[in-house]
Amino acid sequence: MTAVITEDTWTPKRVNRTATITMVVMLCAWSVDYIDRFSISMALPSIGEEFQLGRTAQGSLVTVFALVYMICQIPAGFLADRYGSRGPMLITLVLWSLFTALTGMAGTFGLLLLFRGLFGACQGAFPAASFKAIAERTTPARRGTATSVMLSASGIAGLAPLLVAPLLTGIGWRHTFLWMAGCGAAIGIGLWALLPKALPDRLSRLPQTTATTPAVSRAQVLRSPAVWKFAVLFCAMNMLSYGLVTWVPSYLLEARHLSLNETGVLSAIPSLVGFATTIFGGWLFDRYFHDKARWYLVSIATVTAVLLVLMVSAGSAATFTLYETLAVGVFGMATMCVFGLPLRVLPTAVAGLGSGMTNFGGQVAGVIAPLAMGWLADAFSYTAAFGFLICTTLLTAVIAFWVPQRAEQFSFPPAGTKESAGTKEPTGTK
Repeated sequence: MTAVITEDTWTPKRVNRTATITMVVMLCAWSVDYIDRFSISMALPSIGEEFQLGRTAQGSLVTVFALVYMICQIPAGFLADRYGSRGPMLITLVLWSLFTALTGMAGTFGLLLLFRGLFGACQGAFPAASFKAIAERTTPARRGTATSVMLSASGIAGLAPLLVAPLLTGIGWRHTFLWMAGCGAAIGIGLWALLPKALPDRLSRLPQTTATTPAVSRAQVLRSPAVWKFAVLFCAMNMLSYGLVTWVPSYLLEARHLSLNETGVLSAIPSLVGFATTIFGGWLFDRYFHDKARWYLVSIATVTAVLLVLMVSAGSAATFTLYETLAVGVFGMATMCVFGLPLRVLPTAVAGLGSGMTNFGGQVAGVIAPLAMGWLADAFSYTAAFGFLICTTLLTAVIAFWVPQRAEQFSFPPAGTKESAGTKEPTGTK
């Protein structure tokens, strides 16, 4: 006979174990995602040489991915809330590996754009499902830490240059993508199988005495100004990540005249530091700043902008990398200022849609930053391109004063109406 699992079996030890396993599985899954996604940056000079492309055209390979990825975020949220996290995660892991392989087989620039767009569609369904997986398997009190561990995979993506540079040198960019596709599919399917059972609803949501609303519909989430404000915030913040990941390798190769292997090492350092600080920032958010993130974010964004100014004015590749590393490390601590509050407040039933909307904003940056910086580098210089990131980082500090920072400020429009309480505090709260 098969044992029936009841809610009574969810001891604190089992709840913590479920959260820990989920964090590790999702960290590894997102690492595969990021390595497959950002390897194109190391390959851009080789692709540009083969297809005779300028920097603006090279940037379009990242932008077409980000555009399709962005469009898929909200529909993916609906799918995750409708079908759960497991099915969409498996499908996307397999399909994006397929289009990684087809990227290496493209015979024309047009096909390359097509395959990168389809790759973006497949990966675009993954974030909402992964945030849904976190919401289903963690308690609200640990959700910021769990999410920060998952998103710290952007730092693991720093391994991409170290892995890809020797492959590009040894077997060329086409065979590199074929190799990554096979490894990514095998690892992804294994991770999907390890994902634990979801927590019961009573453990995965805020108590009704704390939550701003006992039940929230998808229509209410879609019309929520609070959720869209976090999407705008993530757009401004994610400019830095997309801009640096896309253009620093080309800058080091072309402006600093480093070898491909040297570029791989220097490109990896900032991301690996960001891996640690993102996790640390999630812990800080859960422990100290979950209801007062505004000045925390403003301080971090201001310090980051100063470090970026020093980076742009650096006299050597080593000094450039030092200030880039400091900027990425400091800014990594602010990640949960975007996702922490929404994931604490949103009911698990609509967590996929809410996170998809927020991530939609972040991917607008993926559409804008690679293309804008490529154009600035072509028309002016890399200095102008990196100056763009200084401006968007300062914009992040401004937007921080606009978004809600406490659970009672995160309200939703009443069901069946178009009116919204926005960020007004309910009567009687302080």
